[in-house]
Amino acid sequence: MEVDFRYSKEFNEMNDRALRHTCMHLLCLAGEGSFVFNEHCYHIVKNDLVVAARPDRISNLAAHADIQVEWFAADYKFLQSLLPSNNYSIGGSISLNQDPVIKLSDEQARHLQNDFHRLRDRMGDSHLQFYRELMGSLCLTMMYDIFEAHAQRDATDIHTDRTAYIVKRLMALLATGISRTERDVSYYAERLNVSPKYLSATIKRVTGQSVTSYIDRHTIPILKDYLNDDRLSLTQIADYMNFTSLSYFSRYCTKHLGQSPSDYRLSLQPRSE
Repeated sequence: MEVDFRYSKEFNEMNDRALRHTCMHLLCLAGEGSFVFNEHCYHIVKNDLVVAARPDRISNLAAHADIQVEWFAADYKFLQSLLPSNNYSIGGSISLNQDPVIKLSDEQARHLQNDFHRLRDRMGDSHLQFYRELMGSLCLTMMYDIFEAHAQRDATDIHTDRTAYIVKRLMALLATGISRTERDVSYYAERLNVSPKYLSATIKRVTGQSVTSYIDRHTIPILKDYLNDDRLSLTQIADYMNFTSLSYFSRYCTKHLGQSPSDYRLSLQPRSE
């Protein structure tokens, strides 16, 4: 699976529809501008960082003539595969969906700009044998620099009503590792005493992502841990994870890992010279 990366200094390109499958990271270096995201208007000035999954949801771009920005966008699924499924990484994505602007210090902005430049300088090295791993490590550095800045922004309590309860309870359930065997939305809806339709609509409205995407984000690390254990057969793993058949298990792996479980295991073996 080829991963898309893009770097630019053009503010007016940030809502390009070709970026709709990416996550956008835009740093304002000077001047000021504004945009609409999720039907809310945001104003940015120097040292403001914008993090927007699905930037095609951005509209009404406006900027002063003196605006200077740099941005880096990468395939959203690729970025998500790099992060641990912990409460902060998931809670952070929910918070950013509600308010995508983070105010950085001069030092934080400098670190992030350096991250962008390292990614820009290596984007063209796709001929390298470990290109995905190389870009993944650089993206991960960038994301943890963003986490550090975002952690200083008190935006974890998105709502105080029933919506907040539903989101927090779902994340708490998933954090237990229950998705190892339970991956149907209906299971979680029943545990939360709501309908699957209500659960799906609520999570989508608050986070911008589907319930299934969060279930998968918790399941994939479990799946990888099992596949990394060569003492377990594929049949055993499929059984441990409650897949109804080995073929269904194989299709799930292919969809989320980009290759069959046997091919994934082969990719873990040392390459012969």
